[in-house]
Amino acid sequence: MPASLKVSNSSKSQVSEFILLGFPGIHSWQHWLSVPLALLYLSAIGANILILITIFQDPSLKQPMYLFLGILSVVDMGLATTIMPKILAIFWFNAKVISLLECFAQIYTIHCFVGMESGIFLCMAFDRYVAICHPLRYASIVSNSFILKATLFMVLRNGLLVIPVPVLAAQRNYCSRNEIEHCLCSNLGVTSLACDDRRANSICQLVLAWVGMGSDLGLIMLSYALILRSVLRLNSPEAASKALSTCSSHLILILFFYTVVVVISITHLSETKAALIPVLLNVLHNVIPPSLNPMVYALRTKELREAFWRLFCLGFQKKPSTRGT
Repeated sequence: MPASLKVSNSSKSQVSEFILLGFPGIHSWQHWLSVPLALLYLSAIGANILILITIFQDPSLKQPMYLFLGILSVVDMGLATTIMPKILAIFWFNAKVISLLECFAQIYTIHCFVGMESGIFLCMAFDRYVAICHPLRYASIVSNSFILKATLFMVLRNGLLVIPVPVLAAQRNYCSRNEIEHCLCSNLGVTSLACDDRRANSICQLVLAWVGMGSDLGLIMLSYALILRSVLRLNSPEAASKALSTCSSHLILILFFYTVVVVISITHLSETKAALIPVLLNVLHNVIPPSLNPMVYALRTKELREAFWRLFCLGFQKKPSTRGT
């Protein structure tokens, strides 16, 4: 019997740890993927820290739109850090073993951060809706108090809503296999190893996805439908173009985020075993948005670009003075 199995009091073998094998089908050369993945992770952490420093330092960015972007940066860094250190440890140090507690904690954290990212996208969509459709009431509706309450609500909603996912996964009986064809602990990937019925886990995840991210996406689409209706009523093409340009960065990120979520869901529902593409998409979905989000906003938002430049110039201006002293 392998060392990773233990015998329970009921004389049934019970898995005490899981082994993350990495990307299915390419185990012999998957370590080469560590370089681009490490670069993506470092760029995600660096870019989001730069976003936070810029928003904190520049008074002109103390606006709800950029405060929500700062909150999104914190969530992105949390999501990437939940999975990337373990993935790199697998590739670099062959640290494939993960305890049951660690695995279920990772399942919870991933679901929690993904749900929070979806919730922040909804808050940003509501911010754009009020700014374009009700500009005179914008300051009174989207206040600092609203931002704080919306953020706390998203944290509590997702922190509590996803609890059943790891709890149900922990209640399954893992009696024989413990090798997961994945780089991280995904709920359906882990429960596929269970010896008993896992339909409750699949149904729970599907219901929670529709209740959480499904409702977020529906409200986001409603917000942008109302924004589009309001913009089409504007007599000035320049005003309409300016209004839509403030939403373009947000729409790009939403399109990427939810498209990958839908693709991953479809591939899981098809229950394709040992498929490289679903596993690769699952990993990239947790690391590309954190590195992509700040870049898209930096490239498409004039105020943020100017704030970056001011911060950059300020850093160079301080260097001569420190040498002189």
